[in-house]
Amino acid sequence: MTPKPDVEADWNDKHCAVIVAHPDDETLWAGGTILMHPETNWTIVSLCRKSDPDRAPKFLQVVKELNAEGFMGDMDDEPEQTPLYNQKVQNAIMELIPTDTYDLIITHSTAGEYTRHLRHEETAKAVLALWNADSLIAEQLWAFAYEDGNKKYLPKPEKNADIQVELPRKIWQKKCQIITDVYGFDKDSFEAKTTPRREAFWCFRPAC
Repeated sequence: MTPKPDVEADWNDKHCAVIVAHPDDETLWAGGTILMHPETNWTIVSLCRKSDPDRAPKFLQVVKELNAEGFMGDMDDEPEQTPLYNQKVQNAIMELIPTDTYDLIITHSTAGEYTRHLRHEETAKAVLALWNADSLIAEQLWAFAYEDGNKKYLPKPEKNADIQVELPRKIWQKKCQIITDVYGFDKDSFEAKTTPRREAFWCFRPAC
């Protein structure tokens, strides 16, 4: 079995982007990694909820907490989850992201993190298509690696994920505080109960 890379020992990424469907996805699935690297220039793109009077200002506050730069779009996020064309999602990403070149891009998994949110899957497929076409350029692309056993339990890290980072207690507590105190999710909410202490990613690069 190939040993997992020592992410902390090898970390030298200076310009990183996190591209997600919703405000809070960046914190839930990668907030600890962002917090552990304040020296990095982080760009966070949320494709949905720019016009949401509740979530939009909270996202902007979270971006400050994460010492990042944030951009929001208004991609359809109605409960019906009407499928969106991949090209439409790609266009939304390219309109929002301030540059096309990064050391690392982090996004959703094409399978999503839980059963089931179509916008997560669509975001992942669009980012991957842009990366494969060199419309988005990055040495590495990471995808969140979590699963919920088809709703049998709360999302947890994939056992065989390429990269797994156990967060220090203070970092995890800060991440939880952002979810409950800034985003305002109740401590008994799905989001608060899910907030993983171990962050996991699939890595789209042979070196990973």
